[in-house]
Amino acid sequence: MRPLIIGSLFLLFSLIPLFSLSAQQRHLHSSAGVGGAQIPLWTGKDLGTFRKYQLDVESVLILGGARGMQALLGGSVHSANMAAMVPIRTSLGSGDAVIVGGFLNKNLLKFVAQKTITRPGDLRGKKVGIANFGGSNEFGVLLALREWGIPREAVNIIPAGGSAARLIAMDARGLDATVISYDHALIAAQKGMTILGDLAEIVPEFPDRLIVARRSFLDRERDTIKRFLQALSESIYQVSTQREKILPIIARYLKVDRKVAEETYDLYHNVFSLPPRVGRKGVRDVADVVLQQLGRPKEEVNLSRLIDESLIDELEKEGFFNKLRKEYTQR
Repeated sequence: MRPLIIGSLFLLFSLIPLFSLSAQQRHLHSSAGVGGAQIPLWTGKDLGTFRKYQLDVESVLILGGARGMQALLGGSVHSANMAAMVPIRTSLGSGDAVIVGGFLNKNLLKFVAQKTITRPGDLRGKKVGIANFGGSNEFGVLLALREWGIPREAVNIIPAGGSAARLIAMDARGLDATVISYDHALIAAQKGMTILGDLAEIVPEFPDRLIVARRSFLDRERDTIKRFLQALSESIYQVSTQREKILPIIARYLKVDRKVAEETYDLYHNVFSLPPRVGRKGVRDVADVVLQQLGRPKEEVNLSRLIDESLIDELEKEGFFNKLRKEYTQR
């Protein structure tokens, strides 16, 4: 009997790590780019915030919102963060996509050009790089050109990869100009490139980082998305209050030295939205542009068709955000 008991206890204790591991639900989340806008997600992963909410989040880099949406709708990932253009275009069609929240409502990109280009008018006839068509890059470029009185047809807009790839292309003179994230713009400025404009000033409100899921997944896995939003929200608090913990995370993901990590932190630590809601004006502005691109007449868009923030409503009613605020204010 004794060997049987000992053997049973050994089996029980050997299974404890497996039970602990199984408590962490695997969640595939795609990001449309690499830059400072992803800091809350990096933080949630590296500081264990996602694990705190029983989520084993695996980030998948899929450059360009259109490709990320294809992966989402095809079931390759459970959720995604991307700029507003693609999810709004999808929702206005017949796609099974819904915006469940948003943690960045500014277009934090800078319009960077070769140092020989000193004013916006010099862009005529030049090659302007973007990540891909249909994302925040293209939207930012189009609005900047409109603001500067330059027709779309006057420049050659070409997809050229993420911010880092486009910065390399700028170095090699393969591009004349591009829009890149603030952190990469710091590097561009160090290289002597011209900063033509700040898109956050040109476009005061733009839903740049939205959390998107399939409606069918939201209906089936509400608790999963709710826990994801909880972890994301706590990560945003960590970003804003725990500078020394966040700096090495920025340095590791962006592959930069401490000085650039500090400058990046200073640019981003207070820009994320809490609660992580989507700016309605920005959504309407983007919807107007999308309707124009689709050749459809401008109409009053039914936001409930695009956005479902009922989980954030629940968290507010439960006092979740007040609890977080008190917890991180007292530290």
